Amino acid sequence: MAGRTTAKAGTGDGVRRLVIVESPSKIAKIASYLGDGYDVEASVGHIRDLPQPSQLPEDMKKGPFGKFAVNVEGSFEPYYVVDADKRKKVAELRRLLKDADELLLATDGDREGEAIAWHLVQALEPKIPYSRMVFYEITPEAIRRALDETRPIDDRLVDAQETRRILDRLYGYELSPVLWRKVGAGLSAGRVQSVATRLVVERERERMAFRSASYWDLTGTFAPAQQDGGAFAARLVQVDGARVATGRDFADTGELRTAGVVHLDEAAASSLATALDGADFAVRSVEDKPYSRRPAAPFITSSLQQEGARKLRMTARQTMRTAQSLYEGGYITYMRTDSTVLSEQALTAARSQARELYGAEYVPDRPRVYASKSKNAQEAHEAIRPAGEVFRTPAQLAGELSGDAFRLYELIWKRTVASQMQDARGTTATVRLGARAADGRDAEFSASGTVITFRGFLAAYEEGRDEARHGEDAEGGTDRRLPQLVAGQALDVQDLRTDGHETTPPPRYTEASLVKALEERSIGRPSTYAATIATIQDRGYVRSKGSALVPTWLAFAVTRLLEEHFPRLVDYDFTAAMEEDLDAISRGEADRVRWLTRFYFGDAGPGAEGGDAGAGTAGMTMEGVKGLADDLGSIDAREISTVEIGEGVVLRVGRYGPYLEATGEDGAPLKASVPEDIAPDELTPARAWELLTTQSDGDRVLGTDPATGRTVVARTGRYGPYVTEIVEEEAPAAPAEGDKPRRGAKKAAKAKPRTASLFKDMQVESVTLEQALQLLSLPRVVGVDPDSGDEITAQNGRFGPYLKKGTDSRSLAAEEQLFTVTLEEALAIYAQPKTRRGQTVKPPLKELGPDPESGQPVVVKEGRFGPYATDGTTNATLRKDDDPETITLERAAELLAEKRAKGPAPKKRAAAKKTAAKTTAAKTTAAKTATAKRAAAKKAASAPVES
Repeated sequence: MAGRTTAKAGTGDGVRRLVIVESPSKIAKIASYLGDGYDVEASVGHIRDLPQPSQLPEDMKKGPFGKFAVNVEGSFEPYYVVDADKRKKVAELRRLLKDADELLLATDGDREGEAIAWHLVQALEPKIPYSRMVFYEITPEAIRRALDETRPIDDRLVDAQETRRILDRLYGYELSPVLWRKVGAGLSAGRVQSVATRLVVERERERMAFRSASYWDLTGTFAPAQQDGGAFAARLVQVDGARVATGRDFADTGELRTAGVVHLDEAAASSLATALDGADFAVRSVEDKPYSRRPAAPFITSSLQQEGARKLRMTARQTMRTAQSLYEGGYITYMRTDSTVLSEQALTAARSQARELYGAEYVPDRPRVYASKSKNAQEAHEAIRPAGEVFRTPAQLAGELSGDAFRLYELIWKRTVASQMQDARGTTATVRLGARAADGRDAEFSASGTVITFRGFLAAYEEGRDEARHGEDAEGGTDRRLPQLVAGQALDVQDLRTDGHETTPPPRYTEASLVKALEERSIGRPSTYAATIATIQDRGYVRSKGSALVPTWLAFAVTRLLEEHFPRLVDYDFTAAMEEDLDAISRGEADRVRWLTRFYFGDAGPGAEGGDAGAGTAGMTMEGVKGLADDLGSIDAREISTVEIGEGVVLRVGRYGPYLEATGEDGAPLKASVPEDIAPDELTPARAWELLTTQSDGDRVLGTDPATGRTVVARTGRYGPYVTEIVEEEAPAAPAEGDKPRRGAKKAAKAKPRTASLFKDMQVESVTLEQALQLLSLPRVVGVDPDSGDEITAQNGRFGPYLKKGTDSRSLAAEEQLFTVTLEEALAIYAQPKTRRGQTVKPPLKELGPDPESGQPVVVKEGRFGPYATDGTTNATLRKDDDPETITLERAAELLAEKRAKGPAPKKRAAAKKTAAKTTAAKTTAAKTATAKRAAAKKAASAPVES
């Protein structure tokens, strides 16, 4: 049976048990721990969900479920269907269930896992006893404990997950159509994604409004008089008792905002430096303070994502995917958790390992206990840590793990062990020194440094930090040692220099700092942050620039619409309050139906009143999301998509991307596309006018094609620079005298202009008419193959220059060959074995080992659409964050199992037959969920995306 493993060793009670886990990667290891009498199978994630309304049975489309697949008038009853690509899996599980005496639902121990277990029961309708088997690490001890401590399905957790799912459906389906009609088709809004997008947009607005300020100071190098060595640097901090201004004293408008400080410009700094030349410097005060620093708590989901980004340069999605593979491989505990608690066995393991590796003095007398911030932290077992009763060191796993998996395990191991070690201790010294300048002014300098005398936990791990503003203001540094000094001691001046500084704008969010911001505001769940960040990138609202997250102009338009017309839905406090209410539902402290009624219908809705509808939003006005798209007359679509750039230039978000508009000196309108690589804060008025003047009417006129008489222009489009010709619309020929125009006659098709992308070494500003005509002449006929008689042409395509003969294409090495390659050279290229895109035949990128299901060797190869894993029969494309160099066998096997579970792509049929309508699947009844066929692709593509 595909994906199933039967264990070898035994329980001996004669009972056959079916164990259902979520991921195929867990099967072999769990089965080996369970013993004989257990069949282990994977559901491969969720098996049921709310369908798109177009996928509902015909008799339900006009009923109460027709709009959302949720009956908002009937206690928000959902209608579920088995996902089309999971029907085969459900049928397989039903067959296995016939031979089983007991069903153990071993899906993950969080809300999602609890919901999957409930959906499995509803879909499979077991006639045998069933229960939940929950574990948070895949080790023999954890699996045995889970068998001994099975429990019923937790309805509160199921309610909480279902409430979130329904909430996101209502939010997305009511709000997304507003965006379609007022901004652009295919856009989506979500409870968390829209708020996350707003955070990124607000930060970019701050950067756009930012005006830098300059300031100067003095830095000197000093040493104790009449002593060798001991030199140290100190910075000017006061002049005549007034503090010298630093970056944090300036507002983002560039104005000095702190009263009573001295703002030094270059002239003033130079003047003071000259006046201090030859002055007698002496120590004025020395202050020593004890320094201590505590270790960070063990990882939870959000802190793991942050450190993965800071230290390993991994995206949040990549971090979670790698952590998932480590968990499923039995290397770490469950990676979706809000709890910083460590179990007794984990505390013992961490303290024992710290003692063995670093010494007894590095371990405190009592275990460290960290308080969890989340009220719902009890949902998770404990913090993310190495699995087992004894932790394996990274060195012990060097032969088993590699790449991202090894680096992430090492990070988790270090953090866990360090969390149970002593504080780092040391001394921070601050010295003040000064002199009176020749012009009578008093100048005071300061230096500080911290000397670590006992490294403590720093011997194992040090937490990373995000980029901070005003970094130039730091006066001291860790482990910066100052010489022994006493008040009144004379100092020699070795160097005195002036330093100029510019204030910096707020740093853009990185994935790490965005996760931190969401967590600090209690927006969403940490377990969903990776998916949220991936969604706002996939939807075109945010793009990456290095490690920074940069909002697109589309995000500006969407955020402005939501802020001005639906402010409550993107309000940070309101979103956090909703999260608090949803947590209360999971604890049984709030009623889900009453809460959803209030959210959808508003405070005036039927049944919305009452004290148990959620304490988080209790004091807030709830207007309800019902009918948001019914009356949009007050929303000016053009105004929403307009951003003032300055100096008479505006930016508009159009159907084909952002563009600039202005009026030229002669009164003529000017337009120019905005290249995608220009970040919003980089589009200054000067840069905008540069684009407008180099693209008059969006074009740079190169001249006239002598062959056609058409004007040839160079443009910068959304996808880069190109040349094209202007085709004037020709008037239709007049009918002959006496003839009447034929009704319904087709209009003559307008001639299509030729276009061609510029070569990589060409620029819009410098491309010539001759070069443009050469580009427009493509494709070029190279000659005819004497053997086949086929014509060979040279063409420029999406993936670069190539030759084409019939249906056979071969890549060229350089763009210049399009005009120079000869027939002989082309024939020589075709005589070589065919490779993809001009590449030589390559061996697999990586060999991973035998697939646990098929037994065939799994390799990673480079394909036309990117790298993919294959066992020779099934091919599975690697996801965006799967690195071909570091992907593990477990991850590849998971991708292959998912591909097999989906089965072959369905063939198109001429017409769909109508089927009898199925009974509505309420939560309280088993769902008969053979779903209706999917609607046309066009309709499905425009469906809202939730949260």
